[in-house]
Amino acid sequence: QVQLVQSGGGLVQVGGSLRLSCGDSGRDFSGYAMAWFRQAPEKEREFVIGTSWSRGGTKSADSVKGRFTISRDIVKNTVYLQMSNLKLEDTAVYYCAAVQSLWRVPSSSDEYDSWGQGTTVTVSS
Repeated sequence: QVQLVQSGGGLVQVGGSLRLSCGDSGRDFSGYAMAWFRQAPEKEREFVIGTSWSRGGTKSADSVKGRFTISRDIVKNTVYLQMSNLKLEDTAVYYCAAVQSLWRVPSSSDEYDSWGQGTTVTVSS
C-alpha cells in the first residue's frame, strides 16, 4: 500500500476548471495503476478516470470524457486530475486510489487498496 495525500478542490462555477493532486511523500508509484473516484451525496462511489503504469494508458467514465484528464508526474511522485467545463453533476467528494498493476486500470473500487483522504469539489451555478 501507499499513503495517498490529496490537495486541491473547492468551489467553482459551472464551466470552470479545477485541478486535484494526489501524492505520496514516502514512496513512488512505480508499478501502480492510479485512479480517481468520486462520491456524490447519497450515491455510490463511482470510477472517474484512471491511468495504468505501463504505457500510460487511460480509461475514463463516459460522463467525463473530453473534460477530465489524468496525468502522472514521476519526478514529483504525483498524480493530477485536471477537470474542465465542470457541470453541476460533478459535485462530489473526489478520492484518488492506487493498486499495484502494470497493465490494467481497474474501474471497481474494490480492487484498489490505497486511498486518499478525499477532496470536496462543489460546482455552483
